[in-house]
Amino acid sequence: MSVLLPVYDAASTLEACLDSLGNQTLTDIEIVAVDDGSTDDSAAILDERAKADPRIRVLHRDHQGVVDAAQAGLVACRGRYVARMDADDLAYPERLAKQVGLFAADPALKVASCLVEVLDAAPERQGFVRYVEWVNSAVEAADIERERFIELPMPNPTTMARRVDLLKIGGIRETGWPEDYELWLRAAHAGWRMAKVPEVLLGWRDGPDRLTRTDSRYSVENFLRAKSHYLARGPLAGRPVIMWGAGKMGRRLSKHLLRHGVDLVGFVDIDQRKIGGTSRNRPVHDVVELPALLDHHDVGIRPVVLAAVSSYGARALIRERLNGWGLTETVDYWCAA
Repeated sequence: MSVLLPVYDAASTLEACLDSLGNQTLTDIEIVAVDDGSTDDSAAILDERAKADPRIRVLHRDHQGVVDAAQAGLVACRGRYVARMDADDLAYPERLAKQVGLFAADPALKVASCLVEVLDAAPERQGFVRYVEWVNSAVEAADIERERFIELPMPNPTTMARRVDLLKIGGIRETGWPEDYELWLRAAHAGWRMAKVPEVLLGWRDGPDRLTRTDSRYSVENFLRAKSHYLARGPLAGRPVIMWGAGKMGRRLSKHLLRHGVDLVGFVDIDQRKIGGTSRNRPVHDVVELPALLDHHDVGIRPVVLAAVSSYGARALIRERLNGWGLTETVDYWCAA
């Protein structure tokens, strides 16, 4: 069992992270810590801890970024399973044991994750707290499959997979997109089954230096590029598409989908100012027209609906409406915002 731990300038939280890994109930582990050219005391902390605990292996590298560091660590791992960990998070004592147990209980499983709790949540970060609530709501394999084009329903430092499987699908690679989201979208595209231990087993920090705030790969635009790439090659392939949402998010996502050759035939919206007009040179219809548009499309293939409305609470209302019309999520429609 390997724990893959990329480290860059994490001296303030690294020792607590290592303590949490050292206190795991599953003791037959190795911790592959990749120091990515840290400029603080991280390298010295890792070396000192490795002297005291032979389970810690340290790889020192020039600074090349988290993608290269994580891939180098993955290649160096020797365990059957590889668990990801970030140097500012805490693994609770039974995390590794319970995730390995999930594999034992479900032989078809390819990725095991868990629930998380927010550490040191600032009052002004309530949006992040809501995001964590959404993350924790996706537990079963069907939940993760359904939610994956909204955002990553498994925080990367909660994930565990077989090393051979990770290498077989190309490992952790640089695409210009969020590397963790891209990896798990790629895995889902390959048919991987993913699920969670329904318990909080990781303490997750939301510090100001998180890559999601400081690295351009984590911009909204790059998330949309990743989504559109796998949507076009997966559930939208070969089917006409009607986009629910002609607002900002729908326009942005549709731009990338059209670049991938998706057959976008139109939009539906509730905004009377948009209805009757066009977006991306496609007609914008009233939402109430959607059942007729689906049943009488002139191509002969029933369109799939892609909901791309990002306003708070909209997704639940859209799902309620589509389900009420007899549509099935992941078959007749997908949510992507």
